[in-house]
This record gives sequence, C-alpha cells and structure tokens, in this order.
Amino acid sequence: MDVESAPNPAKPRAPPERSHRCRNICISLVVIFVLIVVLIVILAFTVFKAKHPVTTVNSVKLKNLQASLGIAPIGLKLNVTLDVDLSVKNPNKAGFKYGNSTALLNYRGEQVGEVAIPAGKISADQTKQMNVTLTVLANRFLSNPQVITDYLSGVLPLSTYTKMSGKVTIMGLFKFRVVSTTTCDLSLFVSNRTVGNQQCKYKTKL
Repeated sequence: MDVESAPNPAKPRAPPERSHRCRNICISLVVIFVLIVVLIVILAFTVFKAKHPVTTVNSVKLKNLQASLGIAPIGLKLNVTLDVDLSVKNPNKAGFKYGNSTALLNYRGEQVGEVAIPAGKISADQTKQMNVTLTVLANRFLSNPQVITDYLSGVLPLSTYTKMSGKVTIMGLFKFRVVSTTTCDLSLFVSNRTVGNQQCKYKTKL
C-alpha cells in the first residue's frame, strides 16, 4: 500500500507592509547619499572654490652696498645685499601648502642673485609674512658691460622674481595645484643707498 508523502509547507511570506518599509528606507538612503554628494560638489566649486593666493612685495630695502671703482686696471668692485619683505595671502577656506620656492634678483635680464624660500603652509584666510635676503653674485653682475655706466649714472636697474607652487585641498577631497609668481622692477640709487621706482606685476595659475 503506497503512502502519499505530505506536501512541504510553503515558506511564510513577509508581510507587505514590512517589504514596503524596507524598500522605502533603501530609497531614502540612496536619495540622502546623492543629495550629500551634490551638496559637497556645489560647496567645493562655490564657497570652497580654490582661489588665487596673492603674493605681495611689501618693501625692498638696501641692507648693504659696498662699491668702489678701480683705476688700474679699470673695474668695479661691488657687493649688494637686499632685504625683501614678502607677504602671501591665502584667500581660500582651506590651507595652502607650498613647496620649496625661490626668489631671484635680476640685472638687465640676467640673474645675479638667488635665495631659497623653505616649504610651509598658510592657514585658511591667513597672510604669512616672509623676509628674505638677496645677495648679488658679483661675478655675474660685473660681467655685464653696462654695469659701470649704470654705476656712474647713480642708478642700478634691478628686478626681483618670486615663484611659489603648492596645493589647496578642499574638504579633504578636491586638490588644486596653484602657481603664484611676482615680478618687481626697481631702481637702486647708489648715492644714498636706497631703493625706489618699484613696480610689481602678479600672476597666478590654477
């Protein structure tokens, strides 16, 4: 006599209300996540948008000037040291971290001095003061045939060039590379050992 096996009991289905609730929670979480991402992107490119750091040459002062004109043989002995006061303003809502930089001293288009600016960081909305000392490389300076004429006229035309490269990190997610350069033309008056006629140009790349 064959005995019929009892059918397997059907698995109980989840209540419709519970299923709808889980789906609604998942949809809500996805919507919230998308809104947060959109908000972060909007803030990163509006309120927290990377701005240009501003490098300003506040003053250029003559720290030392020793010059003498030899007769036999004719030649100029020159030693010039300049104190350059710089300030870098970070207008961003995040810190500006820059690497090792340089400040150059040029005479009639030729580099005659250089000084290193060590790496550092400028906090958000802060201005950092820097003071660097530029010493003229006498051999390069005196190799220019116009130096004696300029010295006798009482005015030495010089220019400074400062370049700073770094990064601005917005909200820990977006990184922007920034390069700021400053060029200043100035006149060094030999008679009273002062600096004047200073004109500066600024340029920044993001």
